[in-house]
Amino acid sequence: MFYYLLKYVVLGPLLRLVFRPRIEGLDHVPASGAAIVAGNHLSFADHFLMPAILRRRITFLAKAEYFTGPGVKGRLTAFFFRSAGQIPVDRSGKEAGQAAIREGLGVLAKDELLGIYPEGTRSHDGRLYKGKVGVAVMALRAGVPVVPCAMIGTFEAQPPGRKIPRVHPVSIRFGEPLDFSRYAGMEGEKAVLRAITDEIMYAILHLSGQEYVDRYAAEVKAEEEAAAKERAAERGRRFPRLPQR
Repeated sequence: MFYYLLKYVVLGPLLRLVFRPRIEGLDHVPASGAAIVAGNHLSFADHFLMPAILRRRITFLAKAEYFTGPGVKGRLTAFFFRSAGQIPVDRSGKEAGQAAIREGLGVLAKDELLGIYPEGTRSHDGRLYKGKVGVAVMALRAGVPVVPCAMIGTFEAQPPGRKIPRVHPVSIRFGEPLDFSRYAGMEGEKAVLRAITDEIMYAILHLSGQEYVDRYAAEVKAEEEAAAKERAAERGRRFPRLPQR
C-alpha cells in the first residue's frame, strides 16, 4: 500500500515534476513475468527515479546500512526503504554475495521485477565500472531475461555527498532484453558468468555513453581514499601544527 502511495501520490509526481525525466525504451521492460532490470548506479536518486517511471512494481536489493541507522532518522529511513519494496542485503563477509542471490531469486520466483546494480555500489566519479557476476548467476538460475538500463544525468543532479538534489535534466534508457538461455545449466562456470556479466555491462555502456573502467568500483574508491589519506598525512609531516599556548 505504501509503495503505491509513494509512487502515484507522494514521491512519483514530485520526481516527475522536478526532474521531468526523458524516458526511452520503456516498452522493453516485460509487461508481466519475472525479469531483471540491471542498471548503472550514479546517485542515491536512482533508487526512486526508476520505480517512479516503471509501469510495474520493482524490488531492489539495497545495502543493509540503509536499514540499520541509529536514532529516529535511522528508523524513518529503514521504514521508508522497506515500504518502498527494498530488500536489505549485508555486503560484508563471505556469505554476502550468496545472501543477495537468495533474496533476488526469491523476488524472481514470484514473477516480479528485480532491480540490481551490477557494479555493487554507486560510482564515485561518474564512470561505469566492472560488474559483479551475481546478476549472471540469478539470470541463469531463474531463467529470466535481463533488461539493461542507463540512468543519465543523475550524477550531476545528486553526486555522492550531496543530500538535496539539484534540478538537472535526467534521462532513463532501457535496452532490449538480453536472453541468456543458451547458457542454461552453466551457472557454475566462471568464464560463462564473466562473459554474461560483461555483455550486460556493455549493453549498459552502449545506452549510457559513460567512460568504462575494467575494475571494481569499490577497489578503485578504496585506493583513492587511501591515497588521499596518505597525502594528508604527508602534508601533516611537512607542515606540522605548532602547539597552542
